Amino acid sequence: MLSQIADGVWFHQSPLLQNNTVVVQGRSGVLLIDPGITVSEIECLAHDLDQPIVAAFSTHPDWDHALWHPSLGDAPRYGTEAAAAFLHDLRSQDDWQAQFAEGLPEEIADEVPVELFGLLDGVSTTVPWDGPTVRIVEHPAHATGHAALVIDGARVLVAGDMLSDILMPFPDPGAADPLADYLAGLEALEAIAADVDVVVPGHGSVGTDIRARIALDRAYVRALRDGTLPDDPRIQPGAAYGADWVPGVYEWHRQQFGPK
Repeated sequence: MLSQIADGVWFHQSPLLQNNTVVVQGRSGVLLIDPGITVSEIECLAHDLDQPIVAAFSTHPDWDHALWHPSLGDAPRYGTEAAAAFLHDLRSQDDWQAQFAEGLPEEIADEVPVELFGLLDGVSTTVPWDGPTVRIVEHPAHATGHAALVIDGARVLVAGDMLSDILMPFPDPGAADPLADYLAGLEALEAIAADVDVVVPGHGSVGTDIRARIALDRAYVRALRDGTLPDDPRIQPGAAYGADWVPGVYEWHRQQFGPK
């Protein structure tokens, strides 16, 4: 089911990981951002749209953000140049589907479409389509080629896997300096905060509290860097989401990224 969040902008949320797919109205059809995550959800999304998908964009190359299914048609699919190159390299490897499967939650492993995953063309600056200007804000932080999108006019920020109200920051462990990169990514988002009213994270609730979310994420990353305990409701044992596994991820973050 689609829920409207601004003029000409809707979102759909998958229940398991609270993934958000964003739909933007154009002149001849819609732009689809991060469609997912199971076949049945994607088919339902295609049915609910009831109009052509004329372009798509993946905010980053994680398995749950670069999916596709034949029911969505054959619109051009975009990502940043770095994300597209990363996925092209992945798909060129003989065991790429096995690598893809390693990241899937057991509950939905057989329900996620694999074959069309990651087939992106790299773009920069704006998404090429016939709708409102959608600015690409590429930045380091969570993953190779990660981007946020600013939907001008609607004043909506699609934040990819950042600024979640249910999940703490996930720095990129493959980066040379994961925590510095994440802080730089937050600075990039803070620089455009005045341009938006609504933020859509990759996982969690749509909100209007972008600056508070930036501050909470920054405090978490700085606490990891400094070896202090973050005052973060998302990682508490009684958290509303992920109470059985999110605190364990925090412990891994502390060991992986904390002072040695």
